Order: sequence, then structure tokens, then C-alpha cells
Amino acid sequence: DVIALARENADIMIPFASVDPMRGKEAVTEARRLIAAGTKGFKLHPPLQQFHANDRTVYPFYEVIAEARLPVIFHTGHSGIGTGMRGGGGVRLKYGNPMDVDDVAVDFPDMPIVLAHPSFPWQDEALSICLHKPQVFIDLSGWSPKYFPPSLIQYANTLLRRKMLFGPDFPFITPERWLADFEKTSIREDVRPLILKENARRLLGI
Repeated sequence: DVIALARENADIMIPFASVDPMRGKEAVTEARRLIAAGTKGFKLHPPLQQFHANDRTVYPFYEVIAEARLPVIFHTGHSGIGTGMRGGGGVRLKYGNPMDVDDVAVDFPDMPIVLAHPSFPWQDEALSICLHKPQVFIDLSGWSPKYFPPSLIQYANTLLRRKMLFGPDFPFITPERWLADFEKTSIREDVRPLILKENARRLLGI
């Protein structure tokens, strides 16, 4: 349905899909089907899907995506889902540690990877991975820019200015609110167009 909707609105939409990679051969088959149908990338949420990104049983799934040279977005850091609920709604935050993704970046060096969200409480780990691995990017969705830690602002302005990506995390944060808060940050004027558009264009090849 997402692919069909994006195809009908190709001027504003690029379809990404989500598959539970722990489904083994079924996940591999589904990934191949979705790629053939036109998906342009995958989004995984290890804390909700309850897997470590570097679990070797998931690697056949990555191999299909890597072969197609499509990007994978990994949720990293804290999960708003389950926050404040009894037992955190069953969500285990350990699966959101971006260091798990570092192994994936080593083993699949040609597969573009996006670390979704400022990775609280592992922000420095995410910055290090992104700095170290050329195919790794960071998206800035899920947090209002007014709460970005100083280290994230520092690297966004300098060494990682071409590896940061805009995203609000709608409907939890509207684009209007995110952009209004972004305007008030100390992100440099020459860096803003990179974050808001150009970096994503280069990553997605558009």
C-alpha cells in the first residue's frame, strides 16, 4: 500500500518498508518482494522488534538490501514508545544502542545506513560511528532541535555537516514545529541547506 501510494504521488513521496528481520527466510523473501515492487529503502526498529542489529541471524536479510544498494534506517537511542508505561511497555532500550550498528557498517560497507534520531543516551557513540564509517548518516527526527546536545550541534556544523538529515517524526513532532525550533539553533547558515535537503538528495541519489 505504501509503495502504491508513493507511486501515485512520486513528486513528494519515496517509499520505505519495514520487515521483521528475525523472521529468517520469510524476511529475506519479503525483502526481495518489496524491492521488486519498488521500495527504496527499509526502516528497522530494534527495540520494538527485539533484536540486536549485529545479530548474525539477521545478516541474510541485510545481504538482500546490500545487493540492491538500498539504505537501511535503524532506530537508535531512547524510545518514546513505551515511555512512562508499566515496564516501559515491554520495550528494551538496550537494542537501541548504535554500537550494534557499527558491526553492520563494517560487514556491509556498501550498504547506506541511517541512524535514526539523536541517539540519547548514546549520542557520542552515534557521532563516532558516523564519523568513522563513510556510509553512515544520522537523521535528526524525533527530538526538537532545541534539545540537541552541544556535541551534536558541533559536529553538524563541522565534520558531519554532509551526513546529517532532516526529519521531524510526524505526527509526534510536526514539520512546522521542528523547523521553527531548528531556526533558533546555532546551526550555521551554510549548513542548513545541507541538512534540510542536499544530504538526503545525495544519499538517495535524486
